[in-house]
Order: sequence, then structure tokens, then C-alpha cells
Amino acid sequence: MDVELRQVRNTLIVRVEGELDMLVADKMRSDIDKKMDNNEIKNLILNMEKVSFIDSSGLGVILGRYKKISSKNGRMYIVGARPQVEKILYFSGINKLVSMCRNEQDVINLQGR
Repeated sequence: MDVELRQVRNTLIVRVEGELDMLVADKMRSDIDKKMDNNEIKNLILNMEKVSFIDSSGLGVILGRYKKISSKNGRMYIVGARPQVEKILYFSGINKLVSMCRNEQDVINLQGR
């Protein structure tokens, strides 16, 4: 699992690669929370283009970050989920809470409205 964190103004972009499972969930949660707590983050983009697998621990990381960003009146977006990962996100109901987009440019277009 590789996680890249990048802040653009008040948006945190998290690019994830590999498997998002119980082996990496705690570290990913900690890394994102540290960045969110130490900066004025209003929006969170979770780029999952390179995620090959997600389990319930990974879903927990997503839901927890959704609650955290929502408590700041922010928005969260998931972009680029592969079909097998997207299916899990839909079955879990995350798609009803978090906006699902094809790519980061779609998010920028949504925010510009």
C-alpha cells in the first residue's frame, strides 16, 4: 500500500495504491488525520484509481474520514474507483454519503459550481 497526501489550498488529495485492508488501515487513518488536524482542510478527495482491493477496515477508514470532514462542513469525494472496488463501495452504501467521480478534474468541475 502506498499513500500520497497532497494539499491544494483547502483540499486534501489522497492517492492510494494497492490493497486497502486491515494491514494498512490504521496507518492510512493516522496519516490522513494528522494532515487534516494540522491544516485547514475543507474538502477531501480520495483517489482510488490504483486500489485493487478493499475490505471492511478500508471501508471504516473512508467512513471515519467522511464523518470527520462532514463535521467541518466539508465535502468528500472518491474518484476513479475500479469496477471491483466500486461494487464494494455501492454494496456498503458509501456512494450515498460520498460523491463518486471518474477523476479529479470532475471534482474540480463540481466545486466550481
